[in-house]
Amino acid sequence: APLSSAGDMVPQLLLSASALLLAAADLCDWTGSGSAAGPKPRVVLQVRLRCTEGSVRWVHPGQALRVVLEPNLSSTRPGTVCIQPAPSFGGAGVFVERTGQLVQLLGQEGRHRVFCFRADGPHRPAIYIQGSSQGPGTWSRGRMGFRYELLDNSRGAAGPQQASCRPCSDAELLVAICSSDFVVRGHIKKVSHDSAHQTSVVEVSAARVYRQRSGAFQPHPSVSPPSWRGHIHALLRCRVKPGAGEFLFTGSEHFGEAWLGCAPRFKDFLSVYHKARREGRNSCDFPLDD
Repeated sequence: APLSSAGDMVPQLLLSASALLLAAADLCDWTGSGSAAGPKPRVVLQVRLRCTEGSVRWVHPGQALRVVLEPNLSSTRPGTVCIQPAPSFGGAGVFVERTGQLVQLLGQEGRHRVFCFRADGPHRPAIYIQGSSQGPGTWSRGRMGFRYELLDNSRGAAGPQQASCRPCSDAELLVAICSSDFVVRGHIKKVSHDSAHQTSVVEVSAARVYRQRSGAFQPHPSVSPPSWRGHIHALLRCRVKPGAGEFLFTGSEHFGEAWLGCAPRFKDFLSVYHKARREGRNSCDFPLDD
């Protein structure tokens, strides 16, 4: 699980600050400076952002920053929040609120990874950043930041940490082809592993892109017949291996990157889909025109 235990609570500075500075409103992206708090001790800069995706950039980080995500949504609230720390992120802790307490989400050691947490409680999701301690009224010369996404759980959205590292059941597969961010039919060209980031990357040559959300797969016109090329990420602990034959790749997209979900061999998917259609159990119609 991405959240640590209650023993990693941030000091009460964030919860009992004597002053809050309203830093921004009605924005997708925010850039600000910890020096705006001046010499006042126990100050928390507060930012309110109104979009389902954007970025935060904190220059000269001070004691604490509170980012409240309040998207202008006409429907239900998003169920999952994902953040991707900037490459320069360091020297700070990231926390989220859980039942009135702050629990650490991200520390220095995980700054290269995407982290997600559920945000389907009664309150708007809030992210706290605690800057490095340099004494009251002082701030760092560095910078830190992250990108964020708010995902709708009704679409089957999930973060990379939710990967179960097991084959999908027939029922899960039938849902995945209807709700995944991308659905692609193709072959595995190569699998590479990155122990530093604890991820694997699958290079895919795709004959058909049924759906994608953010362009992770691009056409490759120089080959015949025309095909698509793209990369799919997975957690290293899932031990993804190259395999021969044609697969149906599904999954979620985070910050322009595809993350692996269900990936059966295409012939096995066809067997499951045709059986479900005969029995009236398919969740949606899947194009089988080629």
